[in-house]
Amino acid sequence: MKVTVLVENTSLNEELRAEHGLSLYIETNRGKLLFDMGQTSLFADNAEKLGIHLADVDIAVLSHGHYDHGGGLGRFLEINQKAPVYLSRYAFEAHFHGPDKYIGLDPSLAGNQRLVPTGDTASLGSGLMLYSCNHCRKSYELGSFGLSVKQQDSFLPDDFRHEQYLLMEENHKRVLFSGCSHKGILDIAAWFRPDVLIGGFHFSKLQPDETLAGYARYLNSFPTVYYTCHCTGTAQFAFMKSYMDHLHYLSTGQSITLK
Repeated sequence: MKVTVLVENTSLNEELRAEHGLSLYIETNRGKLLFDMGQTSLFADNAEKLGIHLADVDIAVLSHGHYDHGGGLGRFLEINQKAPVYLSRYAFEAHFHGPDKYIGLDPSLAGNQRLVPTGDTASLGSGLMLYSCNHCRKSYELGSFGLSVKQQDSFLPDDFRHEQYLLMEENHKRVLFSGCSHKGILDIAAWFRPDVLIGGFHFSKLQPDETLAGYARYLNSFPTVYYTCHCTGTAQFAFMKSYMDHLHYLSTGQSITLK
């Protein structure tokens, strides 16, 4: 399995631009997958520079209904004419950060026939599963981070029921992909206990203090290898790195091969 970061908040390659968002291109024995589409069409521009043909993608997954992961959805549907896009049935709810900042998806795309709404679980084929974990018991409550969902004229704290996680099993290795881990990376790591976890931790607003150190120690108690990015925060990553044996950061243009 090979994972390439098409876009992320940082870039180590002068030819590839970065943005606040995430898009991962995944090559497996079963085909080619796209996990999230970033904030704009930048993921597609970077893919072209990397020699990656998005028209050949077999399956696409949207981790949740926020603009920095699904803003490029329309562009992907233009480039690729065949891949189904799996997204939560709640993905097109009206998501906000504060009362004025809409952070949801383009509602004009909601009726596209290529979109496949998912429930609590969805099988994408042998060794590929999506989970919402909406009914899983949480041991850590980290709150809604100031994010909300609008229902009629009211703003309610987002419970992130629109978020889903992709679990892939290949060569006896369990790899979990999580876009932003809004439901809590601590619980997600405990629920799945994967061999490898790739995605954002949503720690970028946290101070590098004893609380964050405790979170790092807890994650380190699992044998999981972590590749993080995006909403984790680079300062928070650097702080956690000193407490974790298997924590790595992924930037735009980087690739990893999992054997």
